[in-house]
Amino acid sequence: MSEKGNALINACDLMGIKPVLTALSYPPQQVQSKNLAYANLLSVDYCGSVSELSAITQYINFETRLCGFQCQMARVLLGIAMAEMMHLQKLGELILLLGGKLDYSARMQNGKQKQWSPEYLFLPDNAAQMLQACIASEQEAIKQYRMHWKMIGDANVRAVIARIIQDEEYHILTLNDLLAAV
Repeated sequence: MSEKGNALINACDLMGIKPVLTALSYPPQQVQSKNLAYANLLSVDYCGSVSELSAITQYINFETRLCGFQCQMARVLLGIAMAEMMHLQKLGELILLLGGKLDYSARMQNGKQKQWSPEYLFLPDNAAQMLQACIASEQEAIKQYRMHWKMIGDANVRAVIARIIQDEEYHILTLNDLLAAV
């Protein structure tokens, strides 16, 4: 790569970025009792096609590709990725507390397992399409979380899911603001 190319990639200062999330605290990571069915539902949110792992990977890809010429947008996407990492960590803790496994396999209700794959990602070429893909992914995540919230009877797990949904809704607002400026 040329010196000019290196300068573009390094032009975006990513130091000091904080997670993009609501200012509310997260509920305690606890469960009423072990429940493998609940752990399996959360495994889909953890590493399924619509999941925190997919979101993190997509956001980091977009941030890296935008860093050289859309620095502010790249910084926001990295902040959202950081929030998604926090969600991944919280889901992982709940899965373990519920007696489940953390092995990057989404465990479906039909008994099948599907290992996470980059095939789940949509990687468009321009900034507007990237933001639209992020918004669509956040909307799908909210829909899936709400469905899982209804299926889970553990109030502690439901509280964490509800808190994560608040961040995802905030991400949509933030992404819409970015899209309006493109």
